Formats: sequence, structure tokens, C-alpha cells
Amino acid sequence: MFRPVVFVSLLCAAVLSLRAADESKSVLISKGKLLYLQHCVICHQGAGQGTPGTFPPLAKSDYLMAKPENAIRPVVEGLSGRITVNGSNYNNTMPPILLTDDQVAAVLTFVRSAWNAAEDVITPAQVATVRAKSRFKTYEALKAAAGYAPLPKPPEGFTIREVTRFTENPVKLALKPGARELYMVSSPGNIWRIETSGRTTQMLRGEDYLEPKRGGADVQGFTFDKTGRLFVSSNRRLEKTQPFVTNEVTIYRSVSAAKPFVMEPYLRVYYPWGIGGFNHGANHVAQGPDGFIYVSSGARTDGNEPGSNPRYFSGGEVDLTACVWRFPADGATAPEIFASGLRNAFGFCWNERGEMFATDNGPDADMPEELNLLERGGRYGFPFQFGAATNKPYAYTPETAPGQTFTRPIVNLGPAGSPDGQAISTFHPHSSPAGLIYCDDTFPASLRGSFLVTRYGNLLKRDPDVGFDLLQMRVTKTATGHEAQTTTWLAPLARPIDVVMQRGAIYVLEYSRPINHKGDVPMLPGRLLELRAK
Repeated sequence: MFRPVVFVSLLCAAVLSLRAADESKSVLISKGKLLYLQHCVICHQGAGQGTPGTFPPLAKSDYLMAKPENAIRPVVEGLSGRITVNGSNYNNTMPPILLTDDQVAAVLTFVRSAWNAAEDVITPAQVATVRAKSRFKTYEALKAAAGYAPLPKPPEGFTIREVTRFTENPVKLALKPGARELYMVSSPGNIWRIETSGRTTQMLRGEDYLEPKRGGADVQGFTFDKTGRLFVSSNRRLEKTQPFVTNEVTIYRSVSAAKPFVMEPYLRVYYPWGIGGFNHGANHVAQGPDGFIYVSSGARTDGNEPGSNPRYFSGGEVDLTACVWRFPADGATAPEIFASGLRNAFGFCWNERGEMFATDNGPDADMPEELNLLERGGRYGFPFQFGAATNKPYAYTPETAPGQTFTRPIVNLGPAGSPDGQAISTFHPHSSPAGLIYCDDTFPASLRGSFLVTRYGNLLKRDPDVGFDLLQMRVTKTATGHEAQTTTWLAPLARPIDVVMQRGAIYVLEYSRPINHKGDVPMLPGRLLELRAK
């Protein structure tokens, strides 16, 4: 017998269940939107449109919606390597994001619902299942791997403190003349002002000036000139150029020193994109004491290998690569090749005599990294030789032309920065020397007349850990060249990539969080450290 009361009760229960589900989804979306703004908007932008050529879109994304795991795994484990989204290729690195299963479910439900018309939700159980198959297994394991290391012990006579933590991986620091604050740039071209209190304010978004319609760009250097104008060096991969894939290097300059900075293209050059993963591109940029703007242009090969893909130029290095350029700060002209034979001079500076020194990163072959004194017209060995070695590191290493000589690197006499403290030219292989400053008479007495060099640390797991430190080097001239007494000034550091001095304090920029190359510590964004004399 049909019972109307039972039917009404069942109908009410069903309606209440649907209403609860709708409310639950709306709560997820609300929480997810906030989490997206906190963790994802920098790369994937406010409407999920991404950055063309660099960060894929999340809105109307065929890759994201193909299956839930495609959305979940990059968040809980990270993602690197080539993927195809909506017919376009992306080849970048996304670190895992430190979110609980509930938070991952919320942010992905928001993304899928808001921009992809998904009716279902991502549940915490789905996230937990995917995470269990990832290299971190649980949120707690990721949290343990992703923590910041304790502050290193400061040098005698100094204090150390953490100034701020970043929401994206920092690349370089810059100082604006007359300003009290520092500036930081990340590879998407985002520029941040950092006050000594730790307050951080975004001054520019890369998408606002890097001409995104031309394709995604990678920023590796920036500086202020003596007038306070801002210069930014960027690299853009052009896939459709013929006959070869091309690197477009653009130097952007602000129209004035006034804030907000209004940027425009100042100088643009092209050369064939690198072989394999070795397109180092234009990176460090700084104004020299002569008023010229100097730019390091890294090698497009590991050691001049020809490559085999017909879409990539197989003639090795070209005039604009493996060198340092310079050009006027006003009235841009074609860049002058100031010094050549430098595989990747990621940091350079000048001493009180106006002499220019630069770090240089060696090849995957086990050859020393270098510190060089650069002179106009100088040639420094790449790809013919490295350090003080005379042997050919690869079968394809070209022969030196008859009568050709190269300026040798600075000899490191130790006791730090070289294997077992032995004298080499100049550092452990693969230790990745990066940022470099000269300590003039504004520094404490213990540092005056020396250099501070950050070493980012090795990237090849086959090697023991080298780098992850800040070295102090006292360079002297000898009858045959230059040599340096080297000590470890600060260690261990988490991938230190740059160092500057501002108003009596030394600031060290940590790119990420690992203090060695062991384990599975993700390359999550690092922090800024300050050291002051007591």
C-alpha cells in the first residue's frame, strides 16, 4: 500500500541531501578561491589564463580536465618536463605546494568549477590516493621535506636574521641608488620591493611589461643604473622561426626612475636557441664604472656539441653567446662583445680600481668552475679548455687555433672552495658559483678588500655535495696571474644565488630550501637573510 507520508519524507530527505551537497561545493569553491589567490595566481594569473609559453592555462584546459590525477599530482608532487596544453607545449618546473588534502581538494574544485564548468568536486580522498602514489606519500612527508633549514651560524662578529620568505623562487637582488629597500626579481619577471622590516610589495608583474603576446619570457637579471632607471634582461623562445628555433633576448628599461616603473624594450637581439637544455641565455646585468650596461650571455651548448635535431642550429656557439656584452645606458646600439670564452658568467662586479671580476660555470664534464678577471677583448677558454686543464673534456671539443692563448682563471689556494683544499682554477666542479660582490671600505674591516661569492650547489646527483655556501676570497696579483686565499664565510645555505650589501648589512638570497643535494627536498621558494656586524 502506498504511503504518502513516507514518500514526502523521502522527498524531503533527497532535497536536503542535494542542498547539503550544493552548500558543501560552494564552501569548497569559496575556500579554494582564497587558496588560489595565495598560492597559484602569481604563475597562472587571476583568470587562470597562465603565461603564454611559460605557465600553462588552467582555464578551459584539456590537460587539467582529462582526468583528476592530472590536476592533483602537480600540486602534491610537483611537475617538470614537457607537457601539451590546448595544443601548446610547455617545459617548465612547478614545485609541489604545501597544502593539506582538504585544501588541495578545495583549490582544484574551484579551478575546475570556475573556469572549466565541472559539475563534480575533487574530494580529499581522491587527493590522498594520488598523494600516496607520489614521492612524498603524505602531506606530513612533504611538510618535513619542505621545511626551512635552521639559520646557519654567523661569522664571528656578525649577527644573522631571516628578513622574509618568498612565495616564488627569487633569482636576483638589485639596489636602487638612494633607496633604503632592496628589490628582487623572479624568473617570470615579477619584481618585488623588500623593506628591512620584511614587508614585501610587488612592484611589477612580468605580464605587464614582457609583451606576453610575443610568447613567454624568462628573466634572469635586473639592475638599476646610476639615475635609478630599471633594466631587465629576458629570454624568449621563438618556436616558429626558420630555419631554427630562436632565442630572443630583450633588455627592457624603465622610461624614468619614477615609480610605478613604466618599462619598454630598449635593446633586442636574436641567436639560435641552445642544444638540449643548455640555453643559458642573457642573465646578470649591471652598470659598470664606465657607465656602460654589461650583460652576461651564457652558452647555448654544454661544450660546443653539434646536436642532431635539424630544428636547432648545429654550429656550436655564436658571436652573441658565451660572452659578456656591453652597450650604452642611453642611445642603445648593437652590443659590443666585451669578453668571450665564458660558458656562463652568472655574477660579476668591479673592485675599487675598476677591474671587473666574474664567476663562470663549467660543463657537465668534471672541470673546475672559475673566477676570472675580465678585460676588454679578453678570451677565457670556453669551449676549448676549462680551469688550468689542457685535456679535452669531450671528443667534440674543438682544437685551439695555432698561436691562440687564453687568460687563465684565478688560482684558488684554499683552504675552502676546492677539493681537499688543493690549489685549482678556481672552484670544485659543479659547485655553481653565482652572485659576486666586492667588499670596499664601507664593509667591516674583516671583509674589506675581499670578494664574497655565493655557490648555488651541485645539480648532478652523481656528485658529492659541493657549494651551498658563501665564500670569502682575497685576490692578489702574482707574476703569472692572480691567486686567492679562500675561506668559507657562511654555510650551509639553501641554494644561495645572490648577495648584495646595503647600508651596512649583507643580504644573501636563498633560491629555495635544500641545503644539500640529498633526498627529495622540493625546490620551493627560498628566503632572504641579513648579516650585520655587531
